[in-house]
Amino acid sequence: MVTTLRIHKFLPSTKVEGPGTRACLQVQGCPIHCKGCAVPFTWAENGGISVEVEALAERVMKGPQVEGITFLGGEPFAQAAALAELGRLLKQEGLSIMTFTGYQYEELQQGGDPDVLALLAVTDLLIDGPFQQELLDTSRPWIGSRNQRYHFLTERYRHLEERLQHIPNRLEVRLAPDGRVAVNGLAEVEQLEALLRDLL
Repeated sequence: MVTTLRIHKFLPSTKVEGPGTRACLQVQGCPIHCKGCAVPFTWAENGGISVEVEALAERVMKGPQVEGITFLGGEPFAQAAALAELGRLLKQEGLSIMTFTGYQYEELQQGGDPDVLALLAVTDLLIDGPFQQELLDTSRPWIGSRNQRYHFLTERYRHLEERLQHIPNRLEVRLAPDGRVAVNGLAEVEQLEALLRDLL
């Protein structure tokens, strides 16, 4: 049986979506709908495109050299089985897995869903918790609000735990051949507006 994922976007290489140089997979579909979400266009389950997990794993391995992949959303745990399979394939090749979720780690653990537990099992670094607009905080890397937490589920990135306050958030700006501008990474609205003003 072919396993597929519904995705919004795939980046073969990025330096702003987790430790080191990584591939990044933004999945499509989110049941949480956080107020103030920066990517509400990823909420619809029928948006984006469908890709085969094995083909995506091959694309990662044949692409630019990366140390791992980041799963973000949308909501990765809404497609836990397929992402767990992708994670297993990539970990066999020595890559690391970083996963974002709007759920809390404890509820994922205690829910007992085998697919959810399988995705947790392949995840090295988990960032949990819903984005809360009233707790906006971009002072920590990769995190949007103060309630969100880092969980080092393996030793792979444990060495970063005491250094997080020294890791800055960054943005990447990509210019497409047709003139479209795409920005990824984490920044406050004022920073994005200033960046766009400078580009115009």
